[in-house]
Amino acid sequence: MILRILLSALALATSAISQWSNPLIEQRADPCILRHSDGYYYFTATVPEYDRIELRRARTIAELSTAKPEVIWKKHDKGPMSHHIWAPEIHFINGKWYIHFAAGEADDVWKIRMFVLENTSPNPMRGEWTEKGEIITQWDSFSLDATTFEHLGKRYLVWAQNDPSIKGNTNLYIAAMENPWTIRQPQIMLTTPQYTWETTGYLVNEGPAFITRGNRMFLSYSASATDHNYCLGLLSADATADPLNPDSWHKSPTPVFVSSPPNSQFGPGHNSFTTTPDGKTDLLVYHARQYRDIKGNALQNPDRHTRVQPLHWRADGFPDFNEPVKDGPCEP
Repeated sequence: MILRILLSALALATSAISQWSNPLIEQRADPCILRHSDGYYYFTATVPEYDRIELRRARTIAELSTAKPEVIWKKHDKGPMSHHIWAPEIHFINGKWYIHFAAGEADDVWKIRMFVLENTSPNPMRGEWTEKGEIITQWDSFSLDATTFEHLGKRYLVWAQNDPSIKGNTNLYIAAMENPWTIRQPQIMLTTPQYTWETTGYLVNEGPAFITRGNRMFLSYSASATDHNYCLGLLSADATADPLNPDSWHKSPTPVFVSSPPNSQFGPGHNSFTTTPDGKTDLLVYHARQYRDIKGNALQNPDRHTRVQPLHWRADGFPDFNEPVKDGPCEP
């Protein structure tokens, strides 16, 4: 009896530690959560003022909601990196910390390009973040949402960019990397908006995120305007295939994660992936709004909130995104 009580108490304590509540962090869009080998979760996201990059860390997902954010970098007064500071992502590469982000210019707010920060401190909440410069691509055009991953010993960058010769807003591209702030040409287009669910409001493929499991690799991405039409699409490839070969990738003809009116979740998108502390359960990190109809410009609306929920896997090896869960307690 005593053993049963102790085991029950331990199970309740474990559940309390692993549980969090959605929305995890309000008014933080394009969320990125990285679980590092030091046992901490690191969180960064777009702030509604679009003027700085924040970083916070905690031992659990739940504790990220109350962790103190540290402002690690602020926009410039003029020139590059002086407006529309968007979608920071944190990565640990070859013993150093990097943040990839997008930014415009005060005098040309839509001149959005990709940039990189570096920190050599073991703790990215400390040390100095230095600017490594712009990621130079094939065209000097609207580009954003860079993510990087290593696969089979090689590092790649995937990002969204406007090709001046293609009608529409942004497509997804991939390239091998010389270092965390430099790509090697050629850059390869992986997907362009083609389905209705990718072309509602705007013709958009953006916000890529990489995950691999078993014998397959996947790239999720966001599509359409950033209102209730925003949703996730999915590319998949064999894990042994060449990521730089566009023929390696298969595109799902239907979205894999969309608004859920019954759960009051609208415009879910721009996700990242992380895991539970034991690494056994994958977690989907994304933003969504709690209501459908937005007054004014969707880009100026601050109510895209960070949410986290378990990512399940189907018997065929593909991720099962299910639907955005209701606000409230959540656990893996």
